[in-house]
Amino acid sequence: MLADRGQGILTTLKRVRTELFSSSEAMKVAFTETISGRYPETRGNGLKFVRQIIVQNPFSLYFQTGDAELYLKKGDNNVSIHQAKTTISGCLAIISFEELV
Repeated sequence: MLADRGQGILTTLKRVRTELFSSSEAMKVAFTETISGRYPETRGNGLKFVRQIIVQNPFSLYFQTGDAELYLKKGDNNVSIHQAKTTISGCLAIISFEELV
């Protein structure tokens, strides 16, 4: 489990994508695009790369930022983001190993 009590993805990405208005929208961008909230640095491959590793291997990932949550597992090609029951500051990630069958 990893936790970051920082600003969260929405606040960070709003610096470079001012049109983002929700944690769900910001999370979708973070997991599908090469982007960094530290413009003009050309970093920002992190969560897109994490997603690729998860869907190709026997892992699962629960990720929450603000009021948005995501659950990924091996073979999940779509990023499906849902409304979380509670809102958090920052981010929470729980990575698990799935059983090998």
